[in-house]
Amino acid sequence: MIPPFSGLEFGIVLAMFAIVTVLGFAATRWRRGATLASVEEWGLGGRRFGTWVTWFLLGGDLYTAYTFVAVPALLFGSGAIGFYAVPYTIVAWPLVMFAAARMWSVCHEHGYATAADFVRGRHGSALLALLIAITGIVATLPYIALQLTGIKAIIEAMGIGGDWPLWIAFVVLAAYTFTSGLRAPALIAFVKDILIYVVVLIAIIYIPYKLGGYDVIFHKANTALVPKKATTLLAGSQYLGYSTLALGSALALFLYPHSLTGVLAAKSRNTVKKNMALLPAYSLMLGFIALLGYMALAAKVKPVGGTKKAPDTTTIVPQLFNTEFPHWFAGLAFGAIAIGALVPAAIMAIAAANTFARDIYRPYLRPSASDREEGLVSQIASVVLKLGAVAVIVALKVSFAIELQLIGGVIIIEILPAVVLGLYTRWFHQWALVAGWVVGMGLSVYMLYVTPSKTAAHFGSASFAFSTWGFHTKVTIWTGVVGLVANLIVASALTPLLGRLPRGQDQTSPADYEEAEAPAMALDPPAHPGTV
Repeated sequence: MIPPFSGLEFGIVLAMFAIVTVLGFAATRWRRGATLASVEEWGLGGRRFGTWVTWFLLGGDLYTAYTFVAVPALLFGSGAIGFYAVPYTIVAWPLVMFAAARMWSVCHEHGYATAADFVRGRHGSALLALLIAITGIVATLPYIALQLTGIKAIIEAMGIGGDWPLWIAFVVLAAYTFTSGLRAPALIAFVKDILIYVVVLIAIIYIPYKLGGYDVIFHKANTALVPKKATTLLAGSQYLGYSTLALGSALALFLYPHSLTGVLAAKSRNTVKKNMALLPAYSLMLGFIALLGYMALAAKVKPVGGTKKAPDTTTIVPQLFNTEFPHWFAGLAFGAIAIGALVPAAIMAIAAANTFARDIYRPYLRPSASDREEGLVSQIASVVLKLGAVAVIVALKVSFAIELQLIGGVIIIEILPAVVLGLYTRWFHQWALVAGWVVGMGLSVYMLYVTPSKTAAHFGSASFAFSTWGFHTKVTIWTGVVGLVANLIVASALTPLLGRLPRGQDQTSPADYEEAEAPAMALDPPAHPGTV
């Protein structure tokens, strides 16, 4: 049942949307070089973002509308297992700090713009690079679509019927992203993150005050979860699934094209390392956001949309704000969620488009393409990707898109041996890495295929139940871990056997990975007259 329409909420959201739209178009003249007509400038912001810009960019990129909407929804429906998102973001930063710094150095030295770019240069294998590029795009597509579920959720919470607001958001997002490239979400991320911090800090103080305190919230949440066969504490059978999901998600986080784009847009290696140290501040906020799921249970919030068997729990946070706050503050929160969807959706589309233009279009379709043509193809591809994302949200169930995003992590982690281990060693033979990818991906897809959900017979979850293979247990494991282990075993076993076969040429040298800083002239080319 759609709630009554609120003109005040809609007006506030519309005004906030207009402000960020203006910022998006204005970003075309922010810290730009002589032209934006290249992947370097349009897709990577000229690689000149400093510590604060990079912090807001990566924060806006990695802590998305999915974080604000789907993490509380998972706690609302499944209890303690939903907290996996908190430890995984804490673990991720120390795991990737040094790898990200090495990646920045070698990519800056050779002009690599994507993970596939690096793999081609490091391992000298066009096939392996193509597999990396395709994997990155496929894993990112449902992630882009999922960002729009945040907008869809607030549309339903405001009592607006139809999907026309989604199409309007797509047109505006596509327009200013096409014009400004990565500079647009980087500039808007400042607004997005500040709004999210303000809304969440007020919510975690005000809502518990209204509901009687956190002890009451946890008690009522636990009572509400019992009929769903869940609690606020993990069951013994959930330990393995929880830990592998958290660890695997941490390993997969910076393998996504949009994560790497945020790293490569930084102006120095030191900027990357500083951000790995500063980004855990967002993890604290994520813990607060997750608690909104328990607050919704305690407040007896009812989801809007979906079916009786599978309600659309992505609407519970907007509904919580609607019931517990006055309309003006709910409108502010809805605007924050909408902007929180636009920023990562733009970065993800740009990153996937860069991958298509640099690693598929130019090597295989137009080897003679100029930098300008490559940049234009990336701009067009970003629009197509966002269009596809809207179509997915309109045509498919929201819950299906969320399941796809979780599966995206299982897919993207298969590039870890070639990308992350490739930063440290050339021991693996390129054909062994290809074989490992094939086996790991094949096993993962098979396990995903035989995993059902409440509403689907296949591809129902990224957590594999051992009972599927006939074991009498409720224990599950994150599918990506199984695929990654198989991938590593095959690559490690085949490398010695393929030692007599020729290897691809390594374009890099050990010194490329240790570069401390880049020359000032390379970081800040002369600005176009009249720019800021």
